[in-house]
Amino acid sequence: MNEPADPNHADIDPGDYRRVLGHFPTGVTVVTAETSEGPIGVAIGSFASISMDPPLVGFFLGTSSNSGAGIESAGHFCVNILAAEQLELCGVMASKSDTKFEGVDVTPAPATGAPVLPGVHAMIDCSLEQVVELGDHNLIVGRVQHLHADVEGETVPMVFHKGQYGTFG
Repeated sequence: MNEPADPNHADIDPGDYRRVLGHFPTGVTVVTAETSEGPIGVAIGSFASISMDPPLVGFFLGTSSNSGAGIESAGHFCVNILAAEQLELCGVMASKSDTKFEGVDVTPAPATGAPVLPGVHAMIDCSLEQVVELGDHNLIVGRVQHLHADVEGETVPMVFHKGQYGTFG
């Protein structure tokens, strides 16, 4: 007779985990905040709508990320939903560079002042609501204060699927 697996410790290969979960397409965002030390930005693929009443959104960020501490100290963030043609900007924001915003003409978000990146498909301006530690990531929850999308259809959102960037539509 086989022993049941320990439900608290699954023996999952990290490579298999990444490969299988990569079959789920995700939108690509850059979360920004304005801190006392200047703007911060981090590329995120784990963004989700959480609640309509109250309006809450969230994303996951590794517990070792310096950006998490910056967002917490700022008390706000802006989710910039990237347009398909913003792959280069995505790469810069995914990097560890200290000069991510050099040459990037941002505007302050209406409610919080967090940086809004130029040419994004949509933006969601949030005050920090809660941070919940879950495994090796934090769930960062924000209360939506303002939002805007390209309703005229001039851009299409960037999508990440099976290790590649693309678009839908």
